[in-house]
Amino acid sequence: MTPAARIAAAIAVLDARAGGVPAEQALTNWGRGSRFAGSGDRAAVRDHVFGVLRRLRSCAALGGGSDGRALMLGALRADGIDPAPLFDGARHHPAPLTEAELAHLARAPELPEPVALDCPDWLAPALRADLGDRFAPVMEALRHRAPVFLRVNAARATAVQARAALAGEGIAAEFVPDMKNALRITENERKVSGSAAYLEGLVEVQDAASQGVVAALPDLRGARVLDYCAGGGGKALALAAEGAIVLAHDAAPQRMADLPRRATRARASITLLDDPAAAAPFDGVLADMPCSGSGAWRRSPEGKWRLDPEGLAALCATQAGILDAAARLVAPGGWLAAVTCSILRAENEAQVDAFLHRHPAFRREVTRRWLPGPDGDGFFLALLRAPAAGSRRR
Repeated sequence: MTPAARIAAAIAVLDARAGGVPAEQALTNWGRGSRFAGSGDRAAVRDHVFGVLRRLRSCAALGGGSDGRALMLGALRADGIDPAPLFDGARHHPAPLTEAELAHLARAPELPEPVALDCPDWLAPALRADLGDRFAPVMEALRHRAPVFLRVNAARATAVQARAALAGEGIAAEFVPDMKNALRITENERKVSGSAAYLEGLVEVQDAASQGVVAALPDLRGARVLDYCAGGGGKALALAAEGAIVLAHDAAPQRMADLPRRATRARASITLLDDPAAAAPFDGVLADMPCSGSGAWRRSPEGKWRLDPEGLAALCATQAGILDAAARLVAPGGWLAAVTCSILRAENEAQVDAFLHRHPAFRREVTRRWLPGPDGDGFFLALLRAPAAGSRRR
């Protein structure tokens, strides 16, 4: 496919999304109907689509509309690329630019800050209050593609060994400061999933901040730990690599479908639980709760535009229920880790404050916040300690 044909394909996918088809499904549908497209073409179209979704408001403003064609015009303009040679009307290429499009593109853009930063208007006041002087840098970071990080499986290799193994397959990586088992991919990231280092369990794809959450937990060696909202199991695998006895549960068990295969590849032992209460109590419970995903919007940008006040309120109510349930599973003197990949105080500090009001015998030991940037996504951790056996409630 030519560069212009890839843009035409991205326009079609964006239009399908505007019609109600999720972006991932729209890309899959396009791929199935475009057998001629090679892996490079598919990757390029995907990059165009997600590049637009990260910058949906600004692309619409710069392109003069919200349909796929205008959005791609806005994206090219934002990237300093003249669209005219690409919109030439040749076969499989976008139609030539209209007079109205040329006139819009000739005007100097004046974008209000929420538009320039691709921030939903309704969330801007809360994010400004929560992030302070970090508001603009964080929102700018969320407009760009996230780095790819790997977690070195400490049970199988050192970071030096894993980096060398990747280099042998043409994948360049660098060490992440203050993260002993984290690597940032700097070249050929799309080759990782087919590499021997990955297939043999030396490395797993996991964001550096997500790794930081596990690294901030108490000594895990020999601890019996429940990953209460395990999902795909990234943190469960990280817990196991640190020597924990890991049990995993998810309210939607199908989300853990790949975990046994991943555990086998990592040579880790993880027990899946349908009823965690039957196996309680646990030395520690990790509750990586469903959330807005605002700290990882650059990876899943549709979440930014789908979230609304009612949805946020529903998430907060779900989180409160999860923490209350998880607290009952913690052994006396054990710990509960409240975790989100959110940058919103309503899902983080305010949620923990409310939990401690409901459960005054617990105490807060650690609170940490990671913000989106070059060293990882946005995450939040509150480490809460359960009362010791025989202690009285305050």
